[in-house]
Amino acid sequence: MRNLGGILLLVGVLGFFYCSSQLSRAEPVPPEKSIGQSLQYPAGRFELGRYAAAMAAAVGVLLAMFPKGR
Repeated sequence: MRNLGGILLLVGVLGFFYCSSQLSRAEPVPPEKSIGQSLQYPAGRFELGRYAAAMAAAVGVLLAMFPKGR
């Protein structure tokens, strides 16, 4: 589980930075759009990708620190 945690941590950090760099280039989502409607825009998808990558990195840290479920 420690290896899987390290891989998740690496993928999460790299994914976060990739989505952040792409998000700065994308046109912002209009403020009146809901969360579901914001996924129709590239900026909304990259924002969701940042949150997913951050969650993957957090799970990776937990798996690396507690490999046997302690």
